Amino acid sequence: MSSPSRIVIASRESRLALWQAEHIQARLATLHPGVEVVIFGMTTKGDQILDRPLAQIGGKGLFIKELEVAMQEGRADLAVHSMKDVPMEMPPGFLLPAIAARENPCDAFVSNRYASLDELPAGAVVGTSSLRREAILRARYPRLAIRSLRGNLDTRLKKLDAGQYDAIILAAAGLIRLGLEARIKTVLTPEQSLPAPGQGALGIEVRADRADALAWVTPLNDPETACCVKAERAFSRALGGSCQVPLGGYAVLEQGRLWLRGFVATPDGREMVSGAVRGDPADAEALGRALAAELRGRGADAILARLAACQRGDAR
Repeated sequence: MSSPSRIVIASRESRLALWQAEHIQARLATLHPGVEVVIFGMTTKGDQILDRPLAQIGGKGLFIKELEVAMQEGRADLAVHSMKDVPMEMPPGFLLPAIAARENPCDAFVSNRYASLDELPAGAVVGTSSLRREAILRARYPRLAIRSLRGNLDTRLKKLDAGQYDAIILAAAGLIRLGLEARIKTVLTPEQSLPAPGQGALGIEVRADRADALAWVTPLNDPETACCVKAERAFSRALGGSCQVPLGGYAVLEQGRLWLRGFVATPDGREMVSGAVRGDPADAEALGRALAAELRGRGADAILARLAACQRGDAR
């Protein structure tokens, strides 16, 4: 297939989202010399509504809907997303043909006064936008006060610097990508804070009927990252994963085998069911579903039923 004359990338306009789009822009420019690769910046509803937790305003899909509309209308050829922000069920007519090599997938502890979670005194205020992180913190550090933290990465850091929080928990990948690694006091291990499915990985979304766009971006796919993220997303999907469900899922390849860990919890962290599976990387999606089934059989179903009941109550 011949190279295009122009490729348009739809992106949110936050500094981190633009870094991600520019990263893919540079790689596409290398793959297609002489082609004009441009970024079409957009502000999404998820960026505009900052006074409520994400779980209450429609979930992570709010960050990508406008980008998909731009692709549907022919204003953009593809979109670049942080994979942890991509809903587990892709809308009809869209595909994720490429997942780029992963940055550090772990959570990061950021504070101007303390070196670690263990140093925080009772009543210290910790900010996070994630029910997953909130459940982990409440389970392991019940003495802390957990508060909602919305906004892009720079906004969250400003809120910390203004003294609204004693510490905040962010994805290490975003800080590293923006050259803010010095703000990280501690990188939390997966044992301390199991990452979200897809955390640290970038996905490229295109319309399913755009064979040309599929061909342009497929060479950017990193097979190892894609395999791990596929298992993580299958696990989350099988549990109805969304930002309303405190859930972690993280896979790695070790000695040719895929190792997937996962958990589901209540937001208060009082109940948590976790487990792990190992198997052939070729069976990534099946392994994700198998781990979900195992957790359902050990109590996750009851947790999910209560979460659903709470959400129905909130809706009323």
